[in-house]
Amino acid sequence: MEEQIAALAAELAALKAASAATNTMFAETYYYLTIPLMILIHAGFLSYEMGATRQKHVLASGIKNILAFAFCVPTFYYFGWFTYWAWTPGLIPSAETWQTGIDFANPVGEVMGPYVGDNATGVFWGAFTMFAATTASIMSGALIERIRIVAFTILAVVLGSFAWVVGAAWGWNAGGWLVTDWGYHDFGAAGVVHMVAGFFALGVLINLGPRIGKFNADGSANDLSGHSLPMVLIGLMLIIVGFWGFLMACVIVPGEGWSWYTDTFATIYGTPTTLSALSFNILMGFAGGIIGAWAFTRDPFWMMSGALGGIISVAAGMDLYWPPMAFAAGFAGAAMMKPIAGWIQGLGIDDAVGAFTIHGALGLWGVLAVGIFASGYPGLQGDAGTIASTSFIGQALGALMMALCGFVPGYGLSLIMKMMGVLRVGEAAELAGLDPSKVPSTAYPEGITPSAASAE
Repeated sequence: MEEQIAALAAELAALKAASAATNTMFAETYYYLTIPLMILIHAGFLSYEMGATRQKHVLASGIKNILAFAFCVPTFYYFGWFTYWAWTPGLIPSAETWQTGIDFANPVGEVMGPYVGDNATGVFWGAFTMFAATTASIMSGALIERIRIVAFTILAVVLGSFAWVVGAAWGWNAGGWLVTDWGYHDFGAAGVVHMVAGFFALGVLINLGPRIGKFNADGSANDLSGHSLPMVLIGLMLIIVGFWGFLMACVIVPGEGWSWYTDTFATIYGTPTTLSALSFNILMGFAGGIIGAWAFTRDPFWMMSGALGGIISVAAGMDLYWPPMAFAAGFAGAAMMKPIAGWIQGLGIDDAVGAFTIHGALGLWGVLAVGIFASGYPGLQGDAGTIASTSFIGQALGALMMALCGFVPGYGLSLIMKMMGVLRVGEAAELAGLDPSKVPSTAYPEGITPSAASAE
């Protein structure tokens, strides 16, 4: 009898070990697959931004976008990942959290290298790095045709490897003070990524100024259309495809070392969710955004921007909404886009692709919508104690902090660059085109089409 019990215990232990290994392999593969999907976001931003650029600036825009992606990778390795852990849970780092940052993200330590016993850190870091690069790409399109590449690259590093990371430590971590004290809920990073990037871009735009020829002496605006609307539409659709990876990466896989559960997916706050919820609400927000934008504008650019805006509108509460609610929130967000863009333009701000409107303003709407439609959603009993329930006040406070995380460094750093004379290209280079004056290649060596020529 004792031998049978011992044999059963050994068999059970072996099954548990096999199950743990399977869970680890599944989690590692899951996050690994989110990374190439999120790279499609950057392929989309590249096409979107180049299409929205006039022909004489198109390669400079592409170079800028690719450099932002490239520089965010090593800088997030060296200090971005550390910032996420060091700024949690307080408003500023303490000696204890500084040590936590070293423990989890020491760039010269074993955990940030090819240690075969750690199956999670590299792929989890990789997913976060793609979030970092996304913030830089969001800003990039707003600044086309007049910013210096070096100045932009510095701004991209500060945004991608620091500014949004602080917001994430405060509001996209179960131990962040906005979460534990105020119940801030932002599942799909509408505030943490989109608001921070949108408001950072707004701060830069104020100092950068409009493109030459955008505004007339009486304040009226001229249309400086890009050279290829088809490229813009394809790029926006690629961004939508990549968003499936982006939102996949917002989920904590069951049984993985970071997870609270062994049998269900969780949000980054530890609250339970499912991939089913994501599937319903991504598609409903996407459709609501397209239909809302088309109904109010009949414009293909705003229609496809509405698809992205619709998803951003529901991102914060994607794990909570009943699908028709996601459709309604996406529709409402998309309906707001063109009036908001017109208001920004009326202030004399030249946001070339509507980055602040789509990401900043609709990110704000998405965060506040949780406080309106999901107030009272209970938090999880976790290591940090009882997490406060969601409320409109908590969401509004979180939105304010995300706006400040973006706008303050974006405005301050770009103001310093402006005072130093290194923010914007010279007037002659801008008029001639950044490609012929800055890039040793030609985008269209066989010439441009009459429609592209007329846009110049």
